[in-house]
This record gives sequence, structure tokens and C-alpha cells, in this order.
Amino acid sequence: MRYASIARLAAAALMLAMGISACSPQPDCRREEVFCAGLVTDTRGLNDFGLTQSTWAGLQRAQANGTADHIAYIESLDQRDYEKNIAFFAEEGYDVIVTAGAGLQNATLHSADLYPGTRFIGMNQPAEESPPNFIAVTFPEDQMGFLAGLLAARLTRSKTVGAVCEASGIDSMWRYCEGFRAGAKYADETVKVIVIYRDEGSRSKLFNDPDWGAETAQSLIQSGTDVIFAAGGETAAGALRAANSMKTLTIGTERDQSAALGEEGASVAASIVGGASATVEELMRSLRAGNPPVSQNGFVEVILSAEVIPSRLAAEVQEVVLGLREGKIKTNVIPEKP
Repeated sequence: MRYASIARLAAAALMLAMGISACSPQPDCRREEVFCAGLVTDTRGLNDFGLTQSTWAGLQRAQANGTADHIAYIESLDQRDYEKNIAFFAEEGYDVIVTAGAGLQNATLHSADLYPGTRFIGMNQPAEESPPNFIAVTFPEDQMGFLAGLLAARLTRSKTVGAVCEASGIDSMWRYCEGFRAGAKYADETVKVIVIYRDEGSRSKLFNDPDWGAETAQSLIQSGTDVIFAAGGETAAGALRAANSMKTLTIGTERDQSAALGEEGASVAASIVGGASATVEELMRSLRAGNPPVSQNGFVEVILSAEVIPSRLAAEVQEVVLGLREGKIKTNVIPEKP
């Protein structure tokens, strides 16, 4: 008993050192009847106003409804810690380890090979080839862009809407922004749609070129665009901030941009994001029941500003969300740039 107590104290000390937080006292996750799920974040931490935060909310819901007995998370301080943090949960006997974000994909796939008895979920980590214990969760960027385009076409007064996007050679960016074009035209064929990709920019600034994003948004607005959609990390954030300073309506994606940008996001009319919470809760239920899927298509969540979006437009958006999910509405966007 004395040695067991020492071991528990040592584990608790290690958890504190690694930045691990749990929602309940640590049980013995190695016991077959105890179902444990752990989340490893990227270097942005838990409260990213996006995928990671929503994933954790899904795990909390799974614990609240009794699907998961214990949940915990580790906030990674450095990319070099990813595999070490994943290994901690695996060696503690966690049944499921969830990692959020494309940056964790390599570490997650390698860890899945190392720990074949553990289930791994990679949020926003599409994989053509993966171990049998890895579940890839992806979100339909074309549908998210489509909804943004629909909103933009309904909100514009100048009949000109624009998108500021990272490089078109990145498949997710192509789907977001061509989806935007398709959604705007679906809503109103007469609306002019301008989509600008950062195809000539430095690779070293990929997803991190806010100056280009700001300059591009300013140029669009000066040419008559009155609703701006932006996709692509900090590049997009630069566009949203610039549009806000020019009091131009914007639509964001990837995270709740209004909450993330604070006062600089006052002009954000909507954010179209991957609904990780409901997706994760559903996955936990399937895994606990012993019915793991090979992959999972995530839900789409629309975060609307009640001050900007009238109730009738909000209702239309929800109808289109359902139509897209059921396949009654097609974006007709090819998965990658031809």
C-alpha cells in the first residue's frame, strides 16, 4: 500500500509538471470497466476558440452523460512534446487518446503504431493510410465555405463579396474558398464574387502573413466589396482585423473569430466552424459500445451574430446546413485545385 501511494503521488506530480488537467480524481484507467479519454492539444493550448476547445467540450459532454468515466487533457508547450504527452496517456492505460489539429498528425499516427491497444482520434487529420486503431475526423470545408458564401450574398448591399484565402495549393483552403464562391452564387447569381489566394507569398509565412491578409482585405473593400470572408490562420486574422477597422462586415472560419479577436472582431457577422463537440460525443458513444468507425465526417456549426443576422436568415442557414448534411444540396466543389 505504501508503494502504491508513492506511485500515485509521483504520477500526480508528473501530471502537474506536464500541465495535465482532469475533470475528476484520477481512477485506474487500466481497469477494463473504467473508460478513460485523454486530449493532447497543440501549442495554442485548450482555449483556442476553435477545434481544440470544441473537442474538449465534447469530451466533457461524454463524461456528463456517463459515456466516459474519466477525461483529462495535456496542453503541449512545444511541438517536441507531442509524442511524450501522447505516451503519458497511453502508458496510464487510457482507452482513447484524442489529438486536435493537423500539426499533431504525424505524432498521432506514430503513436498509434507504438500503442496498438489504444484507440486514437485525430481531429482534422485526414490520412490516406493509417493504423487500424486510428480514426480520422475531417470536416467539410467546402460546405463551411458554401455557408459563408450564402451569408455574404444575403448580407451584401454593393452586390460584391470577397474572400481572402491562403494558398490555393492547400486543399483545405481551396475547398473553403471555392465553396464560398459556390455558396454566394447559389444564393444570388447576380452577386460578383472575388476570391484572392496568397499564391505568390513566401512559404515561410504560410498561415502567418497577417500583413498580406490586411492589405488584400483593404484592397477589396476599396474596390467596392462590402462583405469579406477570410480563411487561413493568422493570414485570415489580418484580413478580419483590417475589415473591422474599415467597418466592413466579415465572415470567419476555423474558430469563433468574434470571440477570438475581441474588439477587433466586432464586425464578424458569423463564423462557420467544425462542430467538434457533437462529433466527439458521438464517437465516444460508439467506442464505448465497441463499434469504432474507420473514419468520421464531422458536423458543421454556424455561430451567428444576433445583432447582424436577422432571424429569417438564421433559419435559412439552418435549412441549408441540413440540406448539405443530407446531400440534398451539393457544393459541386472538387476536393483539390486542378
